[in-house]
Amino acid sequence: MRKSSLFHALLAGATLALLSGIAHAEIVIKFSHVVAENTPKGKGALLFKKLAEERLKGKVTVEVYPNSSLFGDGKEMEALLLGDVQLIAPSLSKFDRYTKQVQVFDLPFLFKNIDAVHRFQNGPTGQAILSSMKKKGLTGLGYWDNGMKQLSANKPLRKPEDAKGMKFRIQSSDILEAQFKAVGAFPQKLAFSEVYQALETGVVDGAENPWSNIYSQKFFEVQKYISETNNGYLGYMLVTNTKFWDGLPADVRKTLEEILTEVTVQVNKWATEFSDSDRQKIKDSGKSEILALTPEELAAWKKAMKSVYDQFTSAIGKDVVDAALASNGK
Repeated sequence: MRKSSLFHALLAGATLALLSGIAHAEIVIKFSHVVAENTPKGKGALLFKKLAEERLKGKVTVEVYPNSSLFGDGKEMEALLLGDVQLIAPSLSKFDRYTKQVQVFDLPFLFKNIDAVHRFQNGPTGQAILSSMKKKGLTGLGYWDNGMKQLSANKPLRKPEDAKGMKFRIQSSDILEAQFKAVGAFPQKLAFSEVYQALETGVVDGAENPWSNIYSQKFFEVQKYISETNNGYLGYMLVTNTKFWDGLPADVRKTLEEILTEVTVQVNKWATEFSDSDRQKIKDSGKSEILALTPEELAAWKKAMKSVYDQFTSAIGKDVVDAALASNGK
C-alpha cells in the first residue's frame, strides 16, 4: 500500500509539473517574408521580434525568415493557413482571392500620394478590409508601406504607347494584368524571387516597383530607365492565422497588438525614408536613368488605364472605391 501511495504521489507530481510546463511554454511565432532585411518590411519584422521578446520575455519567441528562406510568395499564404507559420506580410495583391475589396489598392493612379493611402487605410473602410477575411482563416493586423510604384524598362517609357508590345512582370493580380493590357503590353506573372533573373535575361522587359525594391533587389542594374510615375501603391498586409491569434492568451495578444501598432508606425516612416534615399542611390549609381514625366505625360498614362476602373469597380464595391478616392481630398 505504501509503495502504491508513493507511486501515485510521484505520478501526480509529474503530471502537475508537466501541465505547469505546458502552461508556461513559450509561444513560437514564425514570421516569414520574401524581401531583404534592409527593407522597411525586413526591418519591421526584426523590430517586432525585438520588442515582442523584450516585453513578453519567457512567453514569446519570434523567428524571422527573410528573403523567401522559408516560404516563397507563392507558398506563404498556404503555409499560414496550415499553421506552418504564424505571421506573414504579403503584398496586398495576394489577397484578392479572399476578398475582392482589397483589389482597390491595385487600381492605377488611385491615390495621389502616400498620405492619401494612410487616410484610407486608417479610416473605417480600410480597417474593415483587415477583418473581412476572418471567416476564411485570415486576420489582418495592419498595413505596412513599401511605397509608390515606378515603371522600369530598358527603353524610355514616357507615353503609354511606349509600352506597347513589351512584357512586364506583375504580381498575381487581375487588376495589374488589365492595367498593362490597357496600354498594349503583355503582363507576365512571376514570383518576386525570380524577377531579377527575368529582367537580366530578357524573359520580361520591365516591371513596376517602389524605390526600395528597385534598389535592394538591384533591379536598377538590369534596367536602363526608370519612369517616375507613382502609378500605384505597393503595400503589405500583416496577417495572421485567425485560429492561432484568437487562441493566444488575452494578455499576450493585447501586448502583441500594442507592439504591432508601434512597429507599423516605424515601418511606414522607414518606407518614406527609404523611398527618398534609395531613389538617390539609384541616381548616384549612374546605372539607370530616372525619367521625370511631365503633367501631360502622366495624364496620358492615367487616361490610358482608366478602363481598368470600369472593369473592376463593381466587384470591389463602388463604396470602397469612392472612399479611396475621397482620401485624396479636394
